[in-house]
Amino acid sequence: MATDTPIRIGVLGCADIARKVSRAINLAPNAVIAAVASRSLEKAKSFATANGYPQSTKIHGSYESILEDPELDALYIPLPSSLHVEWAIRAAEKGKHILLEKPVATNVTEFDKIVAACEANGVQIMDGTMWVHNPRTAKLKEFLSDPERFGQLKTVQSCFSLPADENFLKNNIRVKPDLDGLGALGDAGWYAIRATLLANNFELPKTAVAFPGAVLNDSGVILSCGAALSWEDGRTATIYCSFLAGLAMDLTAIGTKGTLRVHDFILPFKETEASFTTSTKAWFNDLVTAWVDPPSEHTVKTELPQEACMVREFARLVGEIKNKGAKPDVFWPSISRKTQLVVDAIKESVDKNCEQISLVGQ
Repeated sequence: MATDTPIRIGVLGCADIARKVSRAINLAPNAVIAAVASRSLEKAKSFATANGYPQSTKIHGSYESILEDPELDALYIPLPSSLHVEWAIRAAEKGKHILLEKPVATNVTEFDKIVAACEANGVQIMDGTMWVHNPRTAKLKEFLSDPERFGQLKTVQSCFSLPADENFLKNNIRVKPDLDGLGALGDAGWYAIRATLLANNFELPKTAVAFPGAVLNDSGVILSCGAALSWEDGRTATIYCSFLAGLAMDLTAIGTKGTLRVHDFILPFKETEASFTTSTKAWFNDLVTAWVDPPSEHTVKTELPQEACMVREFARLVGEIKNKGAKPDVFWPSISRKTQLVVDAIKESVDKNCEQISLVGQ
């Protein structure tokens, strides 16, 4: 990519998360912000100024206008998930590659329509799950795949909870059924489910069942829930997501020989480095008062924050298509679809009073 021009990305919508991704685009060595759109020209101008956009950035006063911009290679779409199916399809039909915020849709049927449009128009799609692009994640996968240090996976526990304030619980798009109707499950739960799937080499579970006690607001949007997943060979997982509990981003994977633990898997404690602990063939001392070979901590440094790593990889894929005639990488939409399938299954189980939902054949 060193000799290629940067991938020109437009920002379709001025959501709060777009501030973080705008910074990431600016930091990525192979991408540039080329345009921004809002339904208000003044809002788009204000957003561009506040976020340090280049002077050359085009300002669009409508979503339709940015779709017609011939100088854009790709669009970042941070709109509410209820709007994804319309605007992602329209972007694909205009030949724009798509970096799409999560959850990717309100259900997998909608996402399949988005993917079909992307495939028909030869465009790349990737969801905005940032942590999977952190260099630490490759090290996590390396440990989980090691038959000597980790062995065979037996179970995973993952959670993401945060203590939302009263204003969030009343006004945030994530608690509005007509905007991001999947609530905490589609937002926080997406991350926990993605981590569980990654630990299982992206093999879908056989079943999903919600735990009793899910908390819904007056509009029926999930504010807190948990679920159990199971696989054909006996592997299990539990996930927990909540807007009503203290901040936690924990991941634990237990194998036949080792254990992996991460306490900040979604957002590292430090932007420039990320740690995790592992133990292999650990045991107790004779008096059972201490561990023999206690867990070891590993730290992975990164030159770019994980969201910039995400943009860099997205832009690399777009560049391969644009400059070398490569085909879109189907890995990214495939794991988005699997994550959405599990989200949908847990939502169905919550709606059906904790009925077990099968994912066989999905």
